[in-house]
Amino acid sequence: MQTMTEPDTSNLPAPPAPLRPALRRRTRWLPSLVWLIPIVAAIAGLSLLIHTLSERGPEITMTFRTADGLVPNRTPVRYKAVDIGVVKSLRLAPDRSHVIATIALGNDAKSFLAKDTRFWVVRPRFAISGISGLETLLSGAYIGVDAGKSAARSYTFAGLEVPPAVSTDASGRQFVLRAADLGSLDIGSPVYYRRVRVGQVVAYQLEPNGRDLSLRVFIDQPYDKLVTANTRFWHASGIDIKLDAGGLKVNTQALSTMLLGGVAFQDPDNSRAVAAAGENTRFMLASDQAEAMKPPEELKPALAVLNFDQSVRGLSPGSPLDFRGIVVGQVRSIGIEYQRDRKTFRFPVVVELYPSRMGFSPRDLEDKQKAYEIADTMNKRGLRAQLRNGNLLTGQLYVAFDFFPKAAPVRISVDGPVPELATTPGTLDELQAKLGSIVNKIDNVPFEQIGRDLRTSMAALDKMLNNADKLMAQVNVDVVPQFAAALRDAHQTLQTANETLAPNAPLQQDTRRMMQELTRSAASLRNLTDYLERHPEALLRGKAATEQP
Repeated sequence: MQTMTEPDTSNLPAPPAPLRPALRRRTRWLPSLVWLIPIVAAIAGLSLLIHTLSERGPEITMTFRTADGLVPNRTPVRYKAVDIGVVKSLRLAPDRSHVIATIALGNDAKSFLAKDTRFWVVRPRFAISGISGLETLLSGAYIGVDAGKSAARSYTFAGLEVPPAVSTDASGRQFVLRAADLGSLDIGSPVYYRRVRVGQVVAYQLEPNGRDLSLRVFIDQPYDKLVTANTRFWHASGIDIKLDAGGLKVNTQALSTMLLGGVAFQDPDNSRAVAAAGENTRFMLASDQAEAMKPPEELKPALAVLNFDQSVRGLSPGSPLDFRGIVVGQVRSIGIEYQRDRKTFRFPVVVELYPSRMGFSPRDLEDKQKAYEIADTMNKRGLRAQLRNGNLLTGQLYVAFDFFPKAAPVRISVDGPVPELATTPGTLDELQAKLGSIVNKIDNVPFEQIGRDLRTSMAALDKMLNNADKLMAQVNVDVVPQFAAALRDAHQTLQTANETLAPNAPLQQDTRRMMQELTRSAASLRNLTDYLERHPEALLRGKAATEQP
């Protein structure tokens, strides 16, 4: 195997040293065209970012009870059909009691940050007051806005569950009504003035005492000027049917109030107030028009107690007090009281009297001494209260005041908290007493003896009828044939008489001749009589030969 040996380089000359390049500094640096594209893209993105941030509006949070109909990045926020924002996100509250929606508003929607701005979800709603939101059946739900006017700003709002009845920019005024109960009223129920719709109910709530209710009504312009300090409001819900001693009364407003209910208002005919009432003025809401239109003096009537010993069935609160055809008050309440000394019951009836209708001034009754003098004078003249039947069909009673000169004197009392006036039994009690007397007399009638006598008489009558039947049978056998023969003979006799009396019958001709002879004889007798009157001596001497009759 041949081995290789390295050559000997020790005797070779050394290589030359490497040359170094000469370095020169450029006087001007120019960027490469490669960097131009990212620089332009960065500038465009930055400008878009600045534009987006400048166009971006504020974000607000809103709470709703449920997110029904809301879709992130799709559900718009609209004001007068113009989109001013969109729902950005939805999340549950930590306590899961409501939903929190984040809403991005447009840059031009900053004015909607007013603290009193209201938001609600517009979706199909079916209520007694009407149908709304039908356009969302195809387009989907959206958030409606009612722009506020407050100078304070807010970024957190509580969404309404129902749309507001009146928008902030609506023209008109609100008034507060105080009522005993809500009746058939609801938010959106109409308000009428002389049967013309001029407003609606916008809110209601219970008072802190828990017994009264306050309602807020909105009256549109220019009808809000019709509300004055003397205006009266009343329930106009449905049909008002009243059946009392005065008969059947039916009253209603518009047909829509049968379902929606409603409120009506009007000034009394003799009202002198012309200035319009201010915003949020409080009024009382009466149960009906008659109650609302009572004169001011009737709002605080005089009270009196009438104690009746008879049944008060048919008498009810609200029944009229009548004085000779004029209503002077009404019944307020009816009670029952046990009298231990008499061991019986009586029925105290508290009534409201309107002094002005009876010609008295309210001041006359405020003075107890003067009130006692008036009551005592009327009592001595026989003024009494009496229950009378006002409707035979329904049995309704009413209280009538009248003078009964023969009534026994009674003692009246005006010292108590409520004066006590005299009463007298009603005509119904008198009728019942008379009926009781008649019943007692009927009880004394011996019906058993009369029955026995009647049975005896009926037996005798039966026997007499049997004898009459036998007699009639005998008559039919014996008398009737003879009676028939007699009728036939009478018929023949009449026929013969007819033939005899016929004009051509011989008897008729002989009778005519005989009558003619009698006529001639009568004429001769008349001539003889005349001659004897002229010549009575002819009875002795006879007729002279020379004289002619």
